[in-house]
Amino acid sequence: MEITSFFNRESIKNIFFILIGTLMSAIGINMFIVHAKLLSGGVSGIALIIQYLTKFPAGYIIFLLNIPLLILSYKKVNLRFTIFTIIGTVSLSLFLVLTYSIKNILHINDPLLLSLYGGVLNGLGMGIVFSNHGSTGGLDIISVIVKKKYDNFEIGHISFIVNFFIVAIGAVFFGLTSALYTLVSMYITSYMVDKTIKGFNRQKMVLVVTDKVEEVSKEIMTTLKRGVTLLHGEGAYTKENKKVLYSIVSLTQLPQLKL
Repeated sequence: MEITSFFNRESIKNIFFILIGTLMSAIGINMFIVHAKLLSGGVSGIALIIQYLTKFPAGYIIFLLNIPLLILSYKKVNLRFTIFTIIGTVSLSLFLVLTYSIKNILHINDPLLLSLYGGVLNGLGMGIVFSNHGSTGGLDIISVIVKKKYDNFEIGHISFIVNFFIVAIGAVFFGLTSALYTLVSMYITSYMVDKTIKGFNRQKMVLVVTDKVEEVSKEIMTTLKRGVTLLHGEGAYTKENKKVLYSIVSLTQLPQLKL
């Protein structure tokens, strides 16, 4: 895939929302999760452990940990996924550094509230990123590579194993209470990611009656990246044979389809 062909209107829109999502996630992590000295899942959780122990900002650590994974992504996956992952990883790392001092703004010391709101904002941000074909590296890269090689492998297994060790390490270094609140935050984050993705990707069945079957079906497949099935129908009144295009598109793609 050529770099020039990658930056079309749809990709630019995706990149914009990926940046919005990573900013929200960074604010959620620094304002709530770090404020309560909790952890998050994946590479971010590992970075937070290092930050708490060394005072070295997690944003830099996330970027450094992802460099070998991004190289692996370029070699094993594809250019499109790698570009979106680079954008997601770099922007999350940058926003985490820029919002590092935001944890001092809040004067709330209730760890339950902090874990809940941190999970909501982090999950909402990550959901927006994933809904726009984005990724923040880490486990996402590993999961895609493993899934590509072993089609029947459950991606959730990788996340579960890594997050289990993160929580266990958190319990050792920061106490059982911190680990339990981290589990609450992780659950809320996961829940919000799922809800956000489903909200952004609600789909509709569409039937298009047209005389320009080849032109319209090609446009749906190339522009919207959706499959098309050709059906044969008959007008109830005219008894004329009709060609009907059947497809499934997301709600956000309906305006494009109508054009």
